[in-house]
Amino acid sequence: MIRRDFLKNSLLSLPVISSVTPETIQTNKPTKPIIISTWNFGRAANAEGWKILAANGRALDAIEKGARVTEADESNKTVGYGGYPDRDGRVTLDACIMDEKGNCGAVMCLEYIKHPISVARMVMEKTPHVILVGDGALQFALANGFKKENLLTPDSEEAWKNWLKKANYEPVMNIENKQYQQQPDTGMFPGSIDNHDTIGMLALDAHGNLSGGCTTSGMAFKMHGRVGDSPVIGAGLFVDGEIGAATSTGVGEEVIRCVGSHLVVEYMRQGNSPREACKKVVERIAKRDPEKAKNIQIGFLAIDKEGNYGAYALQKGFSYAVKSANEEIVIPGESYFN
Repeated sequence: MIRRDFLKNSLLSLPVISSVTPETIQTNKPTKPIIISTWNFGRAANAEGWKILAANGRALDAIEKGARVTEADESNKTVGYGGYPDRDGRVTLDACIMDEKGNCGAVMCLEYIKHPISVARMVMEKTPHVILVGDGALQFALANGFKKENLLTPDSEEAWKNWLKKANYEPVMNIENKQYQQQPDTGMFPGSIDNHDTIGMLALDAHGNLSGGCTTSGMAFKMHGRVGDSPVIGAGLFVDGEIGAATSTGVGEEVIRCVGSHLVVEYMRQGNSPREACKKVVERIAKRDPEKAKNIQIGFLAIDKEGNYGAYALQKGFSYAVKSANEEIVIPGESYFN
């Protein structure tokens, strides 16, 4: 796997708050506006989205603005431009977006368009549909002014050609962590920019409105046409303007099987905190197939209507970024397996 130049990544300067505990999170005073996202690299996305929120803007705009940052970052190999291709060498992107009123849009297996999050929003706002896929999504994007461009960078192409030598397709728990452990000490804990897949983002604006978005290039070297949970409303993302919002990351097939993000929100509806709701869904996944759960990673991130947030994952290594007027931090998520 190609090593990345960490010195070029501004995330190296990010304060990592490893001393944060579930108790301190739950006793933090709820705040708005606030924007949260999965993984360390979510900090850069949060910063861009915060510009909208700080100006009294809409959560939906903050989500789109922030997600576009990650989609355009070619050093991030599992989202947008520069993402690892499928086994045929084609970069296919998935994304969805949802607002507090239940309006939503998604694209799946979209090629040649750098910002699928923006196409997903356009599906939501300009069509009577929720999902467009493949060539149909591409033609819709081109008809609405999006630029067609090659998304396969030299680094990602080289990684794909190296993979072809063995062509072993087996999603491995925290595989990026293993690569991380082989790197020189960067001062970053597992769950950093080298341990991720999807970016999921949730925001609560000053008006009390929630929105969320999710964008990914999916599993590296996947079968052509494979779609995970990221663009599936209810699985990779769900927003209920009266209760809260949730997003997920990890092996999407397992999240789809339990409609994970929707389930997190429903647990919050029953009175559980965001952290407790995420934990309950992770526990259900682990209980359904204990042996499989030991070898995969799944994480959930949630926020409620008041601005309380929390997360939980199957394995160590998950992290999430938080940005509000009071804080800008990355928090290591708790896990079912220790």
